[in-house]
Amino acid sequence: MLNLQSLSKTYADGTRALAGIDLAVPNAEIVALIGGSGCGKTTLLRLIAGLDRPSAGSIALDGEPITGPHPGVGLVFQESRLLPWLDVAGNVGFGIGDLPRRERAERVAHALERVGLAEHAGRWPRELSGGQQQRVSIARAFVANPRVLLLDEPFSALDAFTRKDLHRHLLALWEEVRPTVLIVTHDVAEAVALADRAIVMRPKPGRLDESIALDLRRPRDPAAPTSEAATRKILGALDRSLRPREASRAPELAGGSSF
Repeated sequence: MLNLQSLSKTYADGTRALAGIDLAVPNAEIVALIGGSGCGKTTLLRLIAGLDRPSAGSIALDGEPITGPHPGVGLVFQESRLLPWLDVAGNVGFGIGDLPRRERAERVAHALERVGLAEHAGRWPRELSGGQQQRVSIARAFVANPRVLLLDEPFSALDAFTRKDLHRHLLALWEEVRPTVLIVTHDVAEAVALADRAIVMRPKPGRLDESIALDLRRPRDPAAPTSEAATRKILGALDRSLRPREASRAPELAGGSSF
């Protein structure tokens, strides 16, 4: 279980990025974080990843506080961030160098097979397309068997066909390892395709505004009535999140909501 309690972040210049975040994410749940610009989605992922420190509140994974980078937490960025001096296999295995060579090679080969890049193990990052590079970064995140996987808009720069293909590879790896997943996205269709729950955030400062269950059978057809209904529900929540709150509702939200 990933638990965030009263989590807040204020930067040195006084900017309040996040305020009063209370969130519990059960093991193996996929949660999509959606919201307008400036609502702190990426800041929230950086705090969970241990790349930044909160101003207040706590983060715990199965009861263990997270106060810095944690071996059980993996992160995939919007850019693939591959090491150009390592081949594909070397990039995937970079974070598990402490394992015996044979086990490391087996894990890398399996991860590359799962993302459809087994035949590219010896190629250099510069020889890959953008979609292939992101497959490598996803394989690199999964090869360490993370308990929590954080994805910060990893598919936003890709075309629709490549994005859909990567959704399929991501879900195949998730089914096998079953980590808890938090994915930041601006794409409502992506949230409906991947997540068990969509959480809409409100900006200035970033807060959790609405939680929407996506109890849909996988694989999901975006044209199915259930998917279209979920899309409409999230779009409605997004629209509400960008409107000023009525004064009468302010006290209700000031104490924060548990999600």
